Amino acid sequence: MNLNTSRCDVLSGRCFFLVKLQRKIHESGSQSQIVGPSKPILAMVGEDIILPCRLEPATDVVAMTLEWARPDLNPRFVHLRRDGVELLINQYPSYVGRTSLSTDKLKHGDISLKLSKVKLSDEGTYRCHIPSKGTAMVELVVGAISSPVVVIAEIDQPVRAVVLECESKGWYPEPEVLWLDGEGNLLSAGPTETVRGPDDLYTVNVLMLGSHLMNEEILPVCTVPACSCSVLLLPPFLFYVSITC
Repeated sequence: MNLNTSRCDVLSGRCFFLVKLQRKIHESGSQSQIVGPSKPILAMVGEDIILPCRLEPATDVVAMTLEWARPDLNPRFVHLRRDGVELLINQYPSYVGRTSLSTDKLKHGDISLKLSKVKLSDEGTYRCHIPSKGTAMVELVVGAISSPVVVIAEIDQPVRAVVLECESKGWYPEPEVLWLDGEGNLLSAGPTETVRGPDDLYTVNVLMLGSHLMNEEILPVCTVPACSCSVLLLPPFLFYVSITC
């Protein structure tokens, strides 16, 4: 008589429980889970970007229900795919025609969402979700930058002085605009004028009075984050500009 068999016969309920428990542990260990990025995704206005989200280990999700949403919106749906069919009737209006999923990538567990022509209003926290598989949160940060433009706003011939205007349009968030000398020291400038347009982008203007004698050269630099505009003034008020980004 097999002792192990006898013990299972006597304690059949316990044996059955242990077998089910071992099977459940094995299945849970191999079950795919949704994984999102560990850091926010940065995008510039007008770009096409990818919001990453995937299953690990990879599993074919073509026929599954997939949901991309923003909890702060109503309706919340950014992109919805149910049982393998795109279901975009309840998609939030500003995303219409700008979202897509790759069927080929879905076969390999890649649920990443392509978002085209990014807008400022796209900034926020996104929810990547598959029922029974879990949820991952993806944070999108949106920005906009542009190069500064320097013009001579005014010329005062008697005192040999010029008023330089530095303007930078199309920024988000609002940039800091500074006038520096050629050695990087802060120059005295007028007040900063900031306007936020209907597109929510900022335009910033800063004036600076620059005076010089006939035998002097002045190299003021207008700077914004990541860009600078160097100005070379030579008698009699010749004007050269060099932009570096």
